[in-house]
Amino acid sequence: MKNLLLVWLLLCLCTTTQAQLKRYQVAIIGFYNLENLYDTINNPITNDDEFTPTGAKKYNTIIFRDKLNKLATVIKDIGTDYHESGAAILGVAEIENDTVLQFLIQHPLLKKRNYHIVHASSKDLRGVDVGLLYQPSFFTPIAAQKIFVPLPGKSKDASFTRDILYVKGMMMTDTFHLYVNHWPSRRGGEQRSSSARMAAATICRKHMDSIQAIIPDAKLIVMGDLNDDPEDKSIVQGLRTHSKPHEIGQGELYNPWVEQLRKGNGTLAHKDNWGLFDQILVSKSLLDRKMGEFFFFREYIYNKSYLTEYTGRFKGYPMRTWEGNQYRGGYSDHFPVYTVFLRQIIDNQ
Repeated sequence: MKNLLLVWLLLCLCTTTQAQLKRYQVAIIGFYNLENLYDTINNPITNDDEFTPTGAKKYNTIIFRDKLNKLATVIKDIGTDYHESGAAILGVAEIENDTVLQFLIQHPLLKKRNYHIVHASSKDLRGVDVGLLYQPSFFTPIAAQKIFVPLPGKSKDASFTRDILYVKGMMMTDTFHLYVNHWPSRRGGEQRSSSARMAAATICRKHMDSIQAIIPDAKLIVMGDLNDDPEDKSIVQGLRTHSKPHEIGQGELYNPWVEQLRKGNGTLAHKDNWGLFDQILVSKSLLDRKMGEFFFFREYIYNKSYLTEYTGRFKGYPMRTWEGNQYRGGYSDHFPVYTVFLRQIIDNQ
């Protein structure tokens, strides 16, 4: 508890002019698509040739180190408006292996955070996986598994996509069930690929249902680059989501990002249109403000000006790492997102 920030919130009582002072602990949970964080070594069983010194991108140690520095700069800052220690948990996508994650968490800008990792290799043909960074002072994993996502026939050219990473763990005295996703892309067309994303949504939802069948009020968090917007079918029907807290029923998820997209906010841009593929969704149990338990408070897109292209045809877009095979030296083609969770401090704690 000593490493969780104590936040004082002044809450006015509805029936009187008297004010009540309450204390809260804060935990930040985020997600970031790292845009092709590869090592420089060729893996003969995956299609990573372009990310080697002799490949199309001339990818070398200098570029790799610069990429790590850029990503560490961003991760260090996520959520620090609420807590000086930043993200307690950060889901990540587009990583080649656990080696690149180890390099990332050992970066001087992040080393004091003492991040640990959870990672499981998948059969994605490009060799990219998802992973989880966590600070042990906040979160203790209990179990982890990768969930295979079989793709329906003719939905995608690729035979395999990224597995879903499931991690169960303790946030203080609360048990959290986390799902880190990177669903199949829209390459080849949104309509042609939509069944692949629905397949991923269905698999994720089925796993959550199996948990809630035993623990109806389980605290579930689904995060990731879903390659669909908040109101798309895979999310609304596949994951069973709603955008209004009072509409959430048992076995459904709250999606706070619908209003963000309606306001014109997004995490990536294409042909001058914003998309909000990067999302963090929570179960009904995390909307209940029970004494001594964590609850969802607010969501944010981390889109600081230094992450944004300031000139040229991509002005206003996330400052990406690559344009084709040309190294642009940016951060990522996605903005990270994060959510704030609060836990009221009981007087005897």
